Amino acid sequence: MTARFRIGVDVGGTFTDVVCVASDGATTLAKASSTPADQSEGVVNGLGVLADRLGLSLADLLARTERIVHGTTVATNALLERRGAKVAMLTTEGHRDVIEMREGLKPDRYNLRLPAAPALVPRRLRLPVRERIRPDGRVEVPLDAASLDAAIATLKAEQVEAVAVCFLHSWRDDAHERAAAEAVRAALPGVFVTTSAEVLPQIKEFERFSTACVNAYVGPVVSRYLARLRGRLADAGYGGPVFVILSHGGVAPVEEAARLAAGTALSGPAGGVAAGVALAQRGLGQDLITFDVGGTSTDIALIQEGEAALGRGRTVGGERIALESLDIVTLGAGGGSIGHVGAGGTLQVGPRSAGAVPGPVAYGQGGTEPAVTDANLVLGYLDPDNFLGGARKLDREGALAAFGRLGAALGITAMEAAEGVHRLANVRMADGIRVATVRRGVDPRDFALLSFGGAAGLHASAVARELGMTRVAVPVFAAGLSAWGMLHTDLRYEMARSELGTGGVPADDALRAIWEGLESEGRARVAAWFGGAIETRRAADMRYGEQVFEIPVPLDGVEWDSPGLAARVTEAFHARHRALFTYALQGEEVVLVNARLAVIGRLPPMPAAAATTAAAPAEPFATRRARLAGAEQALPVFAFAALAAGQVVQGPAIVESDTTTVLLLPGDAARMDGRGWLDITVPKEA
Repeated sequence: MTARFRIGVDVGGTFTDVVCVASDGATTLAKASSTPADQSEGVVNGLGVLADRLGLSLADLLARTERIVHGTTVATNALLERRGAKVAMLTTEGHRDVIEMREGLKPDRYNLRLPAAPALVPRRLRLPVRERIRPDGRVEVPLDAASLDAAIATLKAEQVEAVAVCFLHSWRDDAHERAAAEAVRAALPGVFVTTSAEVLPQIKEFERFSTACVNAYVGPVVSRYLARLRGRLADAGYGGPVFVILSHGGVAPVEEAARLAAGTALSGPAGGVAAGVALAQRGLGQDLITFDVGGTSTDIALIQEGEAALGRGRTVGGERIALESLDIVTLGAGGGSIGHVGAGGTLQVGPRSAGAVPGPVAYGQGGTEPAVTDANLVLGYLDPDNFLGGARKLDREGALAAFGRLGAALGITAMEAAEGVHRLANVRMADGIRVATVRRGVDPRDFALLSFGGAAGLHASAVARELGMTRVAVPVFAAGLSAWGMLHTDLRYEMARSELGTGGVPADDALRAIWEGLESEGRARVAAWFGGAIETRRAADMRYGEQVFEIPVPLDGVEWDSPGLAARVTEAFHARHRALFTYALQGEEVVLVNARLAVIGRLPPMPAAAATTAAAPAEPFATRRARLAGAEQALPVFAFAALAAGQVVQGPAIVESDTTTVLLLPGDAARMDGRGWLDITVPKEA
């Protein structure tokens, strides 16, 4: 029987990873250089490399592909680089400065010289419209046609590319927003138009307005990119479905990703967290810290009891996005992070990155400043002749010369400078894990470190030692695990509605009616995407009456159909508050603020194949001189693919494949698990 394929694509700052899982579970990884000017070019290049590895033509590969799942950084890059659309905002008269005042806070509240961050929409394009709806839904000022027409005339004159319609209290009644949006679409065909109630129908004007403005800012960029991608894939012979992984870890069709473009801001890193959840289900462990080190950044997330944490209110490029998203900590430390002399004359690593172009000095593409990858090469951890399976030769002498220049500026040798960059990168990565764990009351020593991304294996053992962790797992397909993870997630549509009334928790029938309405709408939306099984998960944002913030409360464990529902929902809030803050106030009024529903379309499960077919333990295929703790020594080098299930490799040693390298330090014991990962026991530091 002819094999069928499912393909995951993750576009990183340096490489585009393409992972293919065949109908028999066989998994193949390919890499191509990312193309920042147009990511779709790198995607198709990566598919071509994958086809070559499978011995197929690109057209044949795509003809046998059932679905493609894609993670993209287009929205993220647009925000970070301020290269989004020319966006305008229509808002209630008197409220044009909400997005500039933010919440009266600044990122560094103790920095008196910190300049105000520029608003995403300049003030001249924040256009007031005469209208007003009260919090109870009552129309106080009808939508004024003359005011709206004047604003639209300005939009035409300014030739804007996108418009966010953000009216006061539209979470309660969005009739005015819908009418204004229809008028804008009629007057400016082709302009991207979004409404705040469509993007985030809940209270808190700044969060709703900001999220809508971000959606308008990145919407045209994301839409154009996805259209180009579909066009390139169609030209190459693919006519099947294309899904995009969103920030909450679920996938959606490209049309939905284009409509809710702000939801793609954490698209790429979400795939790695999805992979962690999938591996937890396969027996790796229920408590994991995902440690994804790519070319430009390190992404860190917690998986507890097999579940990834979701959060809201993420800031990307200084802009608030209040959509549901995975709780991921990102820091500018990756293989392309540049080592340089800081303002105080000390060695610094990142956050500047060499990226895909020009890349580290060793790539020979014009880079002159040494990066973390250059340090790993100079220290002997990487084979200059076997990078990407020999597809790219690395220039060790060029990298060493770059460290010579850095060392001269610091008054140390080139090798000492390289060691310093490697060590400092480890410390920065460990600090990032502390932010995701210790600062949130979680002890990282109770978790295993799931290490993936092309560069993570060279740092994982040292980072674990910094944190007192004793277990590290490196999957066989570590370099493409985010792309692999995208194939192990489901369709997901997140819904939220503010239900804040006079206070308290509504009665049983009213509660059921709230979620029944959400479920009816959500099931219809997901059913339009595919014809498989659909599930729902209920949650709520709740608070005590005198609190100024609410907390998320899962409601899946609450019995929904029998009398006493309101009391059970209230008790679920008390229990959640107790779990988070160690106490509950049983006598205080409890308020339901937002009702939430996740509608999940279950995609067919992925087949699994044996991770290793080696019949006998492998011997080292080479010996490499490498520098550890200031001294050179000969390290045995093992081929990752040749390790037999159950084989143990003692450190110090190197385990490498075409796409990743794992550095085992003295005292490490790495056991090859037949389910697909290298399980490393790290000794406790004395």
